[in-house]
Amino acid sequence: DIIATDHAPHTWEEKQNSYFKAPSGVPLVQHSLQTLLELYHNGVFTLETIVKKTSHAVAERFQVQDRGYIREGYFADLVLLDLGKPYVVNDDNILYHCGWSPFNGYRFHSTVEMTLVNGQIAWQNGQVTDQILGKRLTFNR
Repeated sequence: DIIATDHAPHTWEEKQNSYFKAPSGVPLVQHSLQTLLELYHNGVFTLETIVKKTSHAVAERFQVQDRGYIREGYFADLVLLDLGKPYVVNDDNILYHCGWSPFNGYRFHSTVEMTLVNGQIAWQNGQVTDQILGKRLTFNR
């Protein structure tokens, strides 16, 4: 019903342990939307399904107040995309604190151009803003 990620920023060294000793998961949050957009480009998901499962359904399931939709009076948490601009993951554009990505060298079909949090630019031109833009979520419960 919902598409979500489990960001697991384990170091590369930690991941080199045996199966039963290596921590589970991979760093994914930076490239999760682009991964879903690959499924869009491959005809698996529509853009509407991606929006519904990553935004609308999450806000509804957890009763998050004034988020999850583009509506008057709602917080503007938005991502602006270029669906036709390729993006190659490399060491220079990985933002994970652990310093690696399972997508290193992968060429995505789409690029995230800008991210807005509460209507303010949080990420643009490969740079995260220095401002703290997040706000505590409120719920309709």
